[in-house]
Amino acid sequence: MRAAEPFDPGSAAEAVTEELRLLGTPERAAGSKEYLKSDLEFYGVTVPDMRRVVTSAVRGYPGLDGAAVLAWAAALWRKPVFERRIAAVELLQQAAAAGRLAGDDQLAAIEELIRDSRTWALVDGLACNVAGVMARRHPALSWPRIDAWASDGDFWVRRSALLALLPGIRWGKPDLARFTRYAESMIAEKEFFIRKAIGWVLREIARRDPEFTAEWTENHLREMSGVTFREAVRRLPVREADRLKSMRGR
Repeated sequence: MRAAEPFDPGSAAEAVTEELRLLGTPERAAGSKEYLKSDLEFYGVTVPDMRRVVTSAVRGYPGLDGAAVLAWAAALWRKPVFERRIAAVELLQQAAAAGRLAGDDQLAAIEELIRDSRTWALVDGLACNVAGVMARRHPALSWPRIDAWASDGDFWVRRSALLALLPGIRWGKPDLARFTRYAESMIAEKEFFIRKAIGWVLREIARRDPEFTAEWTENHLREMSGVTFREAVRRLPVREADRLKSMRGR
């Protein structure tokens, strides 16, 4: 691809696809399909190779705005091929990191991809590294929609609300009140991916604020599932984790 070429999202998507197809192997494709239990088609491309292809493609079109990136991602997503869709996620992650995505209309487009993902392998990058980064950069434009996700009927969308909190936590600006509001509304759920996400967020909070994670976990011991508890105490100091395990055992 040459920088002088006019940008066409469909052509750009097909160029990426051709590179990815050449890098795949049937053995890896079969293994990935079985691992993810997915009905998508797989080429069998490694994550490093996929990222290299997408990064190279992005360099060929410098200065694309958010609308153009979303059009490119939508063109990749259109066919039910895992590598096309994970390439779309990578493309959007790079755009979010560069500050090219903002606004409710663009977040609405991300939401539609989340709803169509139906696997953590696609949802988690969109939720954390796209929606979460957008919310960190443009909170007033993003949180109203993400707040609505927390009570959505689709558990993948509810999971996305929780995971959108992670960039703020990792950048030292955790929204503990919002986490509590989300998590308390979901803590009784039976869905594994919700239970895991609550614990995951608690685990990340514990890296910088183990006191909050320990106190929150203690206050919710009776409601908390086993998977949530195991994730929550994983990064706590050993003595504190052992204390909570002893309390839970009783």
